[in-house]
Amino acid sequence: MSTPAKKKRFLKWVSLFSVVRGYNILLLALAQYFASIYILAPHIPTRDVLFDPNLFLLVLGSSLAIASGYIINNFYDSEKDLINRPNKTFLDNYISQRTKLSVYFILNFISVVCVSYVSFSLVLFFSGYIFFLWFYSHKLKKYPFIGNLTASILAVIPFFVVFVYYKNFDLVIFIHATFLFLIISIREMVKDLENLKGDFTQKYHTIPVVYGIKFSKFLISFLVGLTLIPILFLLFYDFNIGYMDYYFVLSFLLLLLMLLFLWKSTTRYQYILIHNLLKFILVAGVFSILLIDVDLLLNKLF
Repeated sequence: MSTPAKKKRFLKWVSLFSVVRGYNILLLALAQYFASIYILAPHIPTRDVLFDPNLFLLVLGSSLAIASGYIINNFYDSEKDLINRPNKTFLDNYISQRTKLSVYFILNFISVVCVSYVSFSLVLFFSGYIFFLWFYSHKLKKYPFIGNLTASILAVIPFFVVFVYYKNFDLVIFIHATFLFLIISIREMVKDLENLKGDFTQKYHTIPVVYGIKFSKFLISFLVGLTLIPILFLLFYDFNIGYMDYYFVLSFLLLLLMLLFLWKSTTRYQYILIHNLLKFILVAGVFSILLIDVDLLLNKLF
């Protein structure tokens, strides 16, 4: 194969990785395993969790479903992204729309096949989940409130699947999930501010487009205030979260700093910085799960 052909093939793989947000998928899988080991099933030896074939199929199935969701979202948002993210769109377009759709259907099929080995009820659940990922990208994301709410719910469902698998319905699980849901909701609101130009041009009825930037900032401030509720529960209720309490304190302080910057922000670049800060809080949250018991993993492995 010639060098130009190799370069073209390489760029296509990079493009596909960009379209499916490969870094997000890897982080999601890692978060599901960390949550399983430290929060959902701390009573089960780590080796048994890591090498549980059913859990692996659940994580793989949900990862593929999410990846396909990113593809269909990219497919429908191609014109809007050309305005908001021209550089990323240029990279994403190394693979054709037809190829994206083909990969979309293949990933969905493999996702359903994976979870079918766990239970038939999961086939129905994941089929519904895949449908709503498509319906969100096709219709719901264009409308205020319902689009943001749907996006946040769809983002936490992979964790819901795992804790249902372990049949762990302790209160602390729902409090963790509430905090995660609120952070994701805030991020979705900031993304609407970040993408205002493209949304307005393509007639997406997002909250900033319909109700204005100031209202969006008030709503984000309200959501930040709500995050204090699960944080206080996790810090002062008798939950065993170990050193993860430092993460929640730091997160709330970062959210307050974000608000100060948010109210002064007027440009897309400033909203991107805020979005990246929220990404940092989410990524830090994944690895902070290890702080619940720093000796747990070593004790179980050795």
